[in-house]
Amino acid sequence: MAADQEQNVQKIVVVQVAGKSMAVAIILAILFGSLGMMYATVMGGVVMLVISLLAAVFTLGFGLFITWPICVNWAAVAMNTHNKKALAA
Repeated sequence: MAADQEQNVQKIVVVQVAGKSMAVAIILAILFGSLGMMYATVMGGVVMLVISLLAAVFTLGFGLFITWPICVNWAAVAMNTHNKKALAA
């Protein structure tokens, strides 16, 4: 009798993935540029770190006025994508 009841029981498994904070991603990117991007996307942070260093060297630092806002935007987009994938899973 107990074996029959165990076969009819369905198990429901709920997997909860914690999303990352959009505000934290943007603040870190504003404060630290490409290093702050690594909270949102590690590969994107490494890519922008290399590009920012090259831009800073060849333009005597003025290239950072272009790369810094790109880092902030990229971090926001990457965080949005990450959270959507976490919700879909």
